Formats: sequence, structure tokens, C-alpha cells
Amino acid sequence: MHEDAVRFLSQPVQAQPGSPLRVAVYSRIAEAIRNSLLTPGSMLPTETELGADMKVSRTVVREALMLLEEDGLIRARRGVGRFVADTLPRTGIERIRPFEEVLGGPGQHLEIKRIQRERQPASEFVAPGVGVEPGADCWLWESVLIRDGEAIAHLQENISALPMSLGSGSAAAPLDIEDDGGSTLLASLNNRFGKVLGPGECQISLSQVGPSRAKLLDLRAADPVLVLTQYVRHANRPFYLAKCLIPARAGHLSVMQSLQS
Repeated sequence: MHEDAVRFLSQPVQAQPGSPLRVAVYSRIAEAIRNSLLTPGSMLPTETELGADMKVSRTVVREALMLLEEDGLIRARRGVGRFVADTLPRTGIERIRPFEEVLGGPGQHLEIKRIQRERQPASEFVAPGVGVEPGADCWLWESVLIRDGEAIAHLQENISALPMSLGSGSAAAPLDIEDDGGSTLLASLNNRFGKVLGPGECQISLSQVGPSRAKLLDLRAADPVLVLTQYVRHANRPFYLAKCLIPARAGHLSVMQSLQS
């Protein structure tokens, strides 16, 4: 690893109020990747080496690396190590739906259990997805989706907390969406403004749930989960970002397709 990268990663890491240390470690490594201090395709130091450089525990580093892999910034090669992705993830332009519509079904009772709703600085991953600079204020809604009494998904949704306009001709103002505790953020936005958002994209990957989220979903830390990352645009600008972890117990998911000539 280049001396500039070592020097950058070795600066003191401090968690923001209300945000776990793994997010600060994630943001530091992500910033090094996006600033090309860690170059595409290069091999990352081991968990132990990163922990020593950043003065945090190996467990915190492991969880941060797991998030980086989920978000497409790094890739793991079994028996070899972790590498910076050759190309950074992009946002796309396909239609999406709120997750209670995706995971609910006829005759099923789906409940939204809110874990937290707070204003916090945007991480290196969240910032481009909601159209702000890293560190700018954004809203985080974190929820567990419970279907027929069983936890089937962990959902984190983000939008900018900066002033903006959603309605036609309306003045820009901060979006302080009222939380009724029974809907996801995307559904609440649709209910308030109508279906004016879009287009968007849903990226699909596979990961392990990790210790903190495992407790919320009644899983083991090493259990596999499907990771659905949703990007939504408004007025052709990044607006909304969500990451949903879904265990196998959730059952089948359908992807709508159309035949084009």
C-alpha cells in the first residue's frame, strides 16, 4: 500500500454522534478509494493491518469491509484477500417500488418496526445516492419489516435533509416527512407527493448479515442475506437511496420483465 494511503488511513477515526464506529471506518476507506489513494484492482491490507493502522478493533474493520463489499467498492477473492473494485458502482434508471409492496402479498400482514429516524452526516456511500456532498445532512430511516410475525428484512433509507422542491412550482424547503411508524420512507414520500419520483434502479448482491444486523433479524452473523440497493432519481438528480437485507426465510422475490422488439 502506498505511503500516502497509509498516512491517510492512519489519521484518527471518530464516529459521528448516533453513528457506529464501523461507519466511520467505512467512510475513511471509501474516501481513500474514491480519491484514488487505493487504486482500482489493488489489494487491501488484512483486517489486522487495517485495524492497527486505523487504531480500531479487527471486528470493527471486518464489519466496515463487509459494508464496502455490499456497496460494490471492494471485492473478496477466497483464499487470496480483498481488492479495490476495478470500477466503482454507478446509479441507474429503472423503476422500483417501496419494499412493503415488494415483500408483502395477499392475505399477509406486513408490519414496519422503526428502529431509528435521525438526521446525520451523509457517508461516502450515501452522499452520491441522495445528491449531496459527503458530510452534508441527510435523513436516515432504519426499519425492520415483519411479515406474519417474522422479521424478513432490515431496511435503511436515506434522503437529503437540504432544502429541495418536489412539487411543480413549489419553493425549495427541507423535507421533514412525518413518521407515522407504519410505512417505509419511500411509501411516505409517495403518499405525500404522489408518485412523482423516478426513474430508479435496484442492484442485487449477496452478503453475510453481520453481528449487529443479525440481532435485529434473529440470525447468526455469518448467515447469508440478499442485499437489494435501491437508487431513485427526481428531476434527473439522485434523490433517494435504500439498502435492504433479506434472509432466505423471506421466500421468493419476483422481477417484472417485458419483451421488447
